[in-house]
Amino acid sequence: MMPPFLAATQSLLDPFGFGRAAQEYCRDAMERSFLYMDVMRERGNQYLEHMQQTKPNVLGFDSEVLMDGRELPRPVNYELLWIKPPAGVAIDEAKRPFVVVDPRAGHGPGIGGFKPDSEVGVALRAGHPCYFIGFLPYPEAGQTVEDVIEAEIAFVRHVIERHPQTSEKPMVVGNCQAGWQIMMAAALEPDCFGPILIAGSPLSYWAGERGRNPMRYTGGMSGGTWATALLSDVGNGLFDGAWLVQNFERLNPANTLWNKQYQLYANVDKESQRYLEFERWWGGHVLLGAEEIQYIVDNLFVGNRLSTAQLVTGDGRRIDLRNLRSPVVVFCSRGDNITPPPQALGWIRDLYENVDDITASDQTIVYCVHDTSGHLGIFVSGSVSRKEHTEFTANMDYIDVLPPGLYETTVRSADELGEGAPTERDYLLEFTPRTIDELDEHIQHKPEDDTRFATVARISEINLGLYRLFLQPWVRAAVTPEAAEWMRQLHPLRIGYRVFSDRNAFMRSIPGLAERIRDDRHPVSADNIFLAMEKAVSRQIWRSLEGFRSQRDAAIEQFFLALYGQPVLQALVGLYGDAHVHRRRPGEEPEHRRFLQRRAAELRERISQGGSHEAVMRAVIYVLGGAPTTDERNFKRLRASRAELEPTAELDAFKRLVREQFFILRLDRGAALEAIPQLLADQTDQQLEEHLEHLEHVLAASGDLSDHASERFQEVKALFSRAPRRRRPATQAGRSGQQRKDV
Repeated sequence: MMPPFLAATQSLLDPFGFGRAAQEYCRDAMERSFLYMDVMRERGNQYLEHMQQTKPNVLGFDSEVLMDGRELPRPVNYELLWIKPPAGVAIDEAKRPFVVVDPRAGHGPGIGGFKPDSEVGVALRAGHPCYFIGFLPYPEAGQTVEDVIEAEIAFVRHVIERHPQTSEKPMVVGNCQAGWQIMMAAALEPDCFGPILIAGSPLSYWAGERGRNPMRYTGGMSGGTWATALLSDVGNGLFDGAWLVQNFERLNPANTLWNKQYQLYANVDKESQRYLEFERWWGGHVLLGAEEIQYIVDNLFVGNRLSTAQLVTGDGRRIDLRNLRSPVVVFCSRGDNITPPPQALGWIRDLYENVDDITASDQTIVYCVHDTSGHLGIFVSGSVSRKEHTEFTANMDYIDVLPPGLYETTVRSADELGEGAPTERDYLLEFTPRTIDELDEHIQHKPEDDTRFATVARISEINLGLYRLFLQPWVRAAVTPEAAEWMRQLHPLRIGYRVFSDRNAFMRSIPGLAERIRDDRHPVSADNIFLAMEKAVSRQIWRSLEGFRSQRDAAIEQFFLALYGQPVLQALVGLYGDAHVHRRRPGEEPEHRRFLQRRAAELRERISQGGSHEAVMRAVIYVLGGAPTTDERNFKRLRASRAELEPTAELDAFKRLVREQFFILRLDRGAALEAIPQLLADQTDQQLEEHLEHLEHVLAASGDLSDHASERFQEVKALFSRAPRRRRPATQAGRSGQQRKDV
């Protein structure tokens, strides 16, 4: 086949071929234009139909409402849904239940179960009972963020009550905005939650990488959160989520203004269905209560009070993420310009001085940084769900018993693993211990930026107070419910949907023309020179818009850094010269240090307490601690160990055993190892041999041991050989001797 470039050049030299190419291209371009307009018409009709529904939702699975948040003592517009298993999917009720929480950030509900290859779909295929926490388009009167958090806690408790046959707490998945809500809920009621997966969720709002994360400057560029209060007042106490969606779209003008629409136009024969499915969710704008959105922007996005344990509930409870007892999996991506890795991971650095702080707090944190996926792709992309989310789901039991600490996880394909690779899946999740210094490579924290953002927070409080004093009474007096609804309908994003719908008389001829075109379609050949020129022009437009975005973002960043870095401005708001107080570090507080000391004293008393179970687990952790990585194959062996050593023990008890022995080794390795012979004092020679065989079986699960781990295993063997042997009773020994004599 002739290359497209040569074919295009040949057609240019041939005047008759050139004319035919022009004719074919013009016909195809006109047909694509009418088909494109028809898709836009369908999009508009779909939007109007969707918004007329009482409970608009893009959830792709049948469901049943179990709890309605509007019926709670503090009503909220949230619901707990049970996801009905699709045909051919078998659910094991003994497995850990999964709860997926939908993000409420201006878009419609249902994105967590949007496709078969979604977080919900992955959990169902793995045989887990699955639940979904969704929301309705209109908030309840007066509902607050705290009300929503309490409702989510009540929903999770109800899920636990529905599964009395399992001792494992539900795994809870929070995407984007739902992630920080779930973290707040788990900090208040840690005993209700199993492992937590937060995907693309911001928790450290001042963090970011210079030159890449312009969204964090939004509060400073608008003078704080007074604009949010103004928009809520204009909405008569309701904040229009379309404003949030518009902010997302402004981040990438090349995609919003050109590439997204051009890709539909260029591939209209095969892209229309995918485009319409996505737009059904993207355009399903919902409303937030004025109190909710103001709490969010004041305390989180501008105040950054969540990751520094400064939030206190109305009844006096401090929301401290160090209270979590559930393992936390953080999934983020370098390609995400809404929640970049620094904002997804910075809370770890804010709360913990080092890994010793993490382990002393009995916390397991696992993070995974994707290279390219965008914000929505983290929890919408089918390829991500089939790979990362499938592995997270399959490894949750393993993550639940991982020793406390900080781990980075990577996904390896089965082809890379060779012998010993898992046979049931195509990938394997590996866990590598990390330090806070290694985590800083992703966070790239700059203390001087903390001063700037703290200045923004002070100015925001001043401007909000001035607005409430001078302007808010006038705005509220002028806005009626009818005027607020009229202004919502005139939002540019909503107009864009309505103008192309059947309500526009100029669109009435489009369906008939599009139908005739589909019946007699004439697509242009791939080597047409005019099609090549069209694509070249498209690329140039995209580059121009990308150049504009780059220059705009650089200008915003430079202006922000220069303005809020002024010593005079910092002094005027009372911050200059007090850099050490700009970002609160909970881990440095005296009461936290006293907690660590008490925890260490308690564990020292338990170094010599226990028996063979503690000795074997301590030995396993010590040897594996010498390996650079670990994976689920070790967990399978450990789980088999639990079945052999403690067949009646629940997973929670096994988890406590693993964590306690890890703590003891971390606290005083020398004393912990020297105590192993004492823990084995009541064992016979045969039992000791069985324990060593069992250890070898477990340690061989991930292949050959490293030299360092092998040396540790030899140390363990020597310790086992020093264990005082238990003597058998004389009568038993006599009978054994008589039996040997008879034989």
